Amino acid sequence: MAGSLADDLLDWYGRSARCLPWRLPPGSRARPDPYGVWLAEVMLQQTTVVTAAPYWQRFLARWPTVQALAAADEAEVLREWAGLGYYARARNLLATARIVAETGCFPETEPGLRALPGIGPYTAAAIAAIAFDQPCVALDGNVERVAARLFDIAEPLPAARERLRASLRPLLPLSRPGDFAQALMDLGATICTPRAPRCPACPLARHCAAHAAGTADGLPVKRPRPARPIRHGTAWWIESGGAIALVRRPARGLLGGMPALPGTDWQERPSLGHPFASDWSRLPRHLVHGFTHFELRLTIEQTCIADRLAQISGQPVSWVPIGRLGEAGLPTLYARAVELVRDNGKDCAE
Repeated sequence: MAGSLADDLLDWYGRSARCLPWRLPPGSRARPDPYGVWLAEVMLQQTTVVTAAPYWQRFLARWPTVQALAAADEAEVLREWAGLGYYARARNLLATARIVAETGCFPETEPGLRALPGIGPYTAAAIAAIAFDQPCVALDGNVERVAARLFDIAEPLPAARERLRASLRPLLPLSRPGDFAQALMDLGATICTPRAPRCPACPLARHCAAHAAGTADGLPVKRPRPARPIRHGTAWWIESGGAIALVRRPARGLLGGMPALPGTDWQERPSLGHPFASDWSRLPRHLVHGFTHFELRLTIEQTCIADRLAQISGQPVSWVPIGRLGEAGLPTLYARAVELVRDNGKDCAE
């Protein structure tokens, strides 16, 4: 069964593989550049292929080798990363680039790759399989779904992951393990979808236990997610002479080291206040922004001052012209706050 399943999957992949900028054509005898594979997999940890592709192309244009990235300024890397999720991933990206540049090459095995900053079990397996043709089970969300249905495994995730991995391991082909890994990813992304899987079009339908049992729609089973806690914060839009006050967030924590509007800490209960006496006005609606582990409700307070301050609440301030805020490298939360202020349309009269 293993050989015929792998053959069926690889035949389908040869006809139907997604065209991705970091991917070689199916069956290619060349090995992809490990740098490009690693960069893509790190970007895909928290976003989709459609979102990641233009970022990947911009990174490669700006830093075409791992050595070039290793020499980059952290602030520039964080600025280019804006919109791809947690900035800790970008810091780990830079840390890994510097390690690899110093050692001269990427490790080719899962354990070696896992020793690098920001590389977990899935990412290590994916890089080892795709870049180095190692027979590894790269278990992302798409592959989890395919495996749960293929073997009709109703044990809830995440507890079932080791069982899914063990079930797939004997199916790994001795040749083209990289193509096999990517084929499973593509199958989950295009055919074995979360809802209404296209079983009649699936190259593995004859091998699939859930298809035979009629249980595919209900798999994989996931534990109900607890409701995300809500945190509250206030951002201060402080304008002076056509420029806006920005600060840099603490190096550790969410959005660490990134430029931001000054404001309060994010807490369980609203804590409204101002850093100094002025004529403040509150935007009529707050900004709701989802992080992985909580939802932030951000209130925005506006004021205009005549004299530019060097510090706000003890933080050094940079004054950025309003027309150049798009170049400031603001993370998504604060870029959305800028848009909310602009949509509000209230002029700041000094």
